[in-house]
Amino acid sequence: MSAALSLEAPSDFELLRQGTAAFVLSLRERGVFDVNVLRAMETVPRDFFAPRRFADLAKSDVALPIACGQTMTAPTVVASMLAALEVRPGQRVLEVGTGTGYVSALLERIGAEVHTIERQPILADSAARRLQAGGFKGVRLACGDGLEGGEDQGRYHRILVNGILPYLSPALTARIVAGGRLVAGAVLDGTPQLLTIWRDEEGELSHACGTPVRLSPLVASTDQAQV
Repeated sequence: MSAALSLEAPSDFELLRQGTAAFVLSLRERGVFDVNVLRAMETVPRDFFAPRRFADLAKSDVALPIACGQTMTAPTVVASMLAALEVRPGQRVLEVGTGTGYVSALLERIGAEVHTIERQPILADSAARRLQAGGFKGVRLACGDGLEGGEDQGRYHRILVNGILPYLSPALTARIVAGGRLVAGAVLDGTPQLLTIWRDEEGELSHACGTPVRLSPLVASTDQAQV
């Protein structure tokens, strides 16, 4: 990650973290009950990662515009995706679409070894600086095409795609270990929904559709195919 720090200082992070209790309580009232996810959200202030001009909305359950035409996903959608992912401490997690770095930080707080890939250099650099300033040393960030796996061709217990899949890449699903899973948004029957893909111990893939979600579409660098 970039060593340049021009955003928030660690002291700002701690000050913002002190104001997360009410935010977490509001998420519980909206139906977020996963204890690990709530604990992570209590220790990672969303406003630390949000654009400064939207700081007053960072603790609201709304998506926020960020650079490159992307959005910072609404907290309840983030919580739903993390709950579906079922991350356990010590697991290797590949995140596609770093965005601001907020979800990367949540994954690290849950205890994952996080490898995150962002296609847009502007977003990657900004997220790297925020993650470094916040002390998230368990996150490794790279700039590249996460849908095709990036330069690292390792395999992962969990894969999280922060956006609507333009196509289901075999290069991506091949990186799920036996017993692992992938969570992403996908347009199914004309509706953006939460998609979970599992690989069983025999190596076979299966999937299930979840609730409707509001996510930004990921930009494909290759010809799109239907999910």
